[in-house]
Amino acid sequence: MSAIESVLVENRVFPPSEATVLAARISGMPAYEAMCAEASRDFEGFWAGLARNNLVWTKPFTRTLDESNAPFFRWFDDGELNASANCLDKHMGTPVENKTAVIFESDDGNVTRTTYRELLGKVSQFANALKAEGIRKGDRVLIYMPMTLEGVVAMQACARIGATHSVVFGGFSAKALQERIIDAGAVAVITANYQMRGGRELPLKAIVDEGLAMGGCESIRTVFVYQRTPTACNMVAGRDKTFTEVLAGKSSECAAEPVGAEHPLFVLYTSGSTGKPKGVQHSTGGYLLWARLTMDWTFDLQPSDVFWCTADIGWITGHTYVAYGPLAAGATQIIFEGIPTYPNAGRFWQMIERHQCTIFYTAPTAIRSLIKAAEGDPKVHPDRSNLKTLRILGSVGEPINPEAWMWYYKNVGGERCPIVDTFWQTETGGHMITPLPGATPLVPGSCTLPLPGIMAAIVDEAGHDIPNGTGGILVVKRPWPSMIRTIWNDPERFKKSYFPEEMGGRLYLAGDGAVRSADRGYFRITGRIDDVLNVSGHRLGTMEIESALVSHTALVAEAAVVGRPDDLTGEAVCAFVVLKGQRPTGDAAKAMAKELRDWVAKEIGPIAKPKEIRFAENLPKTRSGKIMRRLLRSIAKGETVTQDTSTLENPAILDQLGQAW
Repeated sequence: MSAIESVLVENRVFPPSEATVLAARISGMPAYEAMCAEASRDFEGFWAGLARNNLVWTKPFTRTLDESNAPFFRWFDDGELNASANCLDKHMGTPVENKTAVIFESDDGNVTRTTYRELLGKVSQFANALKAEGIRKGDRVLIYMPMTLEGVVAMQACARIGATHSVVFGGFSAKALQERIIDAGAVAVITANYQMRGGRELPLKAIVDEGLAMGGCESIRTVFVYQRTPTACNMVAGRDKTFTEVLAGKSSECAAEPVGAEHPLFVLYTSGSTGKPKGVQHSTGGYLLWARLTMDWTFDLQPSDVFWCTADIGWITGHTYVAYGPLAAGATQIIFEGIPTYPNAGRFWQMIERHQCTIFYTAPTAIRSLIKAAEGDPKVHPDRSNLKTLRILGSVGEPINPEAWMWYYKNVGGERCPIVDTFWQTETGGHMITPLPGATPLVPGSCTLPLPGIMAAIVDEAGHDIPNGTGGILVVKRPWPSMIRTIWNDPERFKKSYFPEEMGGRLYLAGDGAVRSADRGYFRITGRIDDVLNVSGHRLGTMEIESALVSHTALVAEAAVVGRPDDLTGEAVCAFVVLKGQRPTGDAAKAMAKELRDWVAKEIGPIAKPKEIRFAENLPKTRSGKIMRRLLRSIAKGETVTQDTSTLENPAILDQLGQAW
């Protein structure tokens, strides 16, 4: 048995409370198992029924799944609908019409509330402004906005007229913008003069100008500029227009444009890749169906809930669980412009109390950083805020370490809130493997079981099933409605990346390693396939080593593990560690590194001991809190970092990490 197959056996199990089971939409494991059985028994009928019952169609579909040109699968493709109408118009004439759709809290703490009726008016008015500038169905529009209500309005307005949006996170560089504009063939950019983050005014429009000046962006006819702050920005006559200018006199009524179910709703470029940007193309019908369903299934959404997903709209999480899912479900949601540590690291907990939040969905990196802050300063500990309204917690973005899971469960959820540890990807459109609050017994660090209709499996390199308890490659055996349709303008890359011929060309390759527990069959994600290290012939998941390090709760706040070439062992384990106390140096660092290496040997085995441990005050993270492991790989190899670092929240940390103890 290799190291990846046996590491960190987790014996702690937390069944849902009886009250949670009784009140849940999916109540108990028998209900979950019945849904899975229905999907297996009548796969197309299962999905067709869900699509008819959960979406409003302007032209009903008669064909559920077309597999004739696999792996370019098509769902509900002879039907027509509109995503914006399914998020807004369908609520008109119901009690949801006057319900608060969005509670927006700005960086400085100012709060505004917008009802569904008011949001429909804003979206319709902006849709009319887009049409007045010649933007039509099928055009691509690039969105580079702050995390404000206006960003969601821009996305919904594009969907309303049938334009395909491509949102770029507001921390990406001018070069990244230019590449995406060229690849998408965008005809317009929607941006803001500045964005506010942590009390700082950061430019957006200037970065757009820089990107457009790089050349190749002649397709851009209009740049729409939202004046987020009073500070002036450069405006190019004839091309650049303020929101105030384009909205003047526009009607707040705009009929939604019906589009085919396979019409591209958006193209979202995956971050952190090298070479040409990879535009993940999502459909309208299948994507929206899954966004809608997972709000009910994963979050057990109830009419009285106040939902808060902390993700930026520049990422897929912000698309599905801010811009589309909550609105399609008629939920009240919180949208937050700022960062979790401003004006202090208690901001999240204070906002949960202030807005009576009931469902909270955030990233493990945010949780780990707030653990460190809370243990360093009792004033920002979650116990200083009243979190009694919370009933469900969620985790997204990467596997959560078991000890971070336990802290979250105890200190934020009060040991009463189920944690939905969700596994999914930009390419999947929505949750794939996750606990269900009223059904699934929870195991810290495990995303547990696939959602009904998701035929997930673990296979070897040839695509053959492997037994539980054995580490392998995560795949999905059958298509599902919200899956990636293609890579924009690059179908061959799509096939090669996600449906490799060596696996038969029919299995969706998630790109992650995973292992299923021998007892429950629960999935645990062990890291990206390229994050599985081969040390002296032993396969080691970087996530498992990180979990072992962070499980040393007395010392470690956060850890990231990468591999580097080694003449003796092929690959060596290199760990970057943030301690709960001060960063050690000299002999103290050497002693601390030895203690942690011995700890990993005890938790996993001697083969997993990091050959090198570097201590730092923080890890390199994007402004959304994602650890940039590709930079750590370069540092571990002793290379000069040449990759784009414009998205880093803390670029100065690279120098510190470059110094070995």
